This record gives sequence, structure tokens and C-alpha cells, in this order.
Amino acid sequence: MNLSPYGFTSPLPLRHFAIMQSYELLREVFARTPPKQVAAALGLSPSMLYKWAEPPDHAAGSGTINPLDRMEALVKSTGDERLVQWVCQHAGGFFIRNPRNAPHPNLLMPATNQIVQEFAELLHVIAAATADEKITPAEARQIRARWEELKTVTEGFVACCEEGNFGPLRQPNK
Repeated sequence: MNLSPYGFTSPLPLRHFAIMQSYELLREVFARTPPKQVAAALGLSPSMLYKWAEPPDHAAGSGTINPLDRMEALVKSTGDERLVQWVCQHAGGFFIRNPRNAPHPNLLMPATNQIVQEFAELLHVIAAATADEKITPAEARQIRARWEELKTVTEGFVACCEEGNFGPLRQPNK
């Protein structure tokens, strides 16, 4: 196991399917960016950041809840995904919810067709919005909604591919 100068393991690439505890992620982040540097930027003590990167000690009733856990609790308690979207926008991206009703993993063609259909619907909305050579705020919201739906459907498809759930299609016809 590779250890950084700070005693944390070397960072591994984040994967879509890897579920990581918040303190584990913070360890990896602090392996790349020194906790002293982060502490100075946040106006906190380095010891506080080291506590964030430790597993919680529920039995002793001690430990420091880190900002990632607090954010998760805030989103769960409010049910308002705009909080996550705000963080994503400030990081230069967008939040894409994992699909709730993913296509059945053994049906490759219908899943593929759904992606093509969603893309066609997005193009239709874009074509209608640009017909007059300008895009209104309402049209921009419509385009964004179709785009988000396309990304969600495609994410469901990609997740099925990553899980290898298209196995029955590889079996020879009998």
C-alpha cells in the first residue's frame, strides 16, 4: 500500500460504482492537497481536517462530523436536490440523478432505442426553440429539461453496461 507523506493511502481514481465513505474520500483528497494548505484556506486548524478524515467513533460518542456528511444530511432532511446542483455548478458541472426506472438490463435494443428517442426529442426542442433565431428563458429551461432526461436515460444504459447485465444477448440462439 502506498502512503502519502501525511499517512494516507495514495488516491485512487473515483469510479461511478465505487461507494466510498466520506472520511475515505477526504483521506484521498488530503493525500493530493496537504491538509495544512486546505486548513489555511478554510481558516481551520489542520487537526480539524485530520479528524474529518477519520472514521466516526459512534461507540465513544465522539468524532467530528465532516462537511460531506453534513451536506448529505442536509439534502436528506430537506429533500431539496438544488443543494447538490449548487455544489455541482460551483465545481463546474451538473448533477445528474441516477435513473429510478432503468430499462431491464437484458433488453439491449429497447434501451438503445430509448436513448435515440430521447436524443431525437432533445433535437426537436432545440429546433423549435431556434426557429426564430433566438432562445427565450422558457425555451432554455425546456432544452435543459430534455438534456437532463437524455443524460439520465444514458446513465442508466451505461450503468447496465458496466455491470455486464446484457449477458443473455451474448448467448447463441438455439
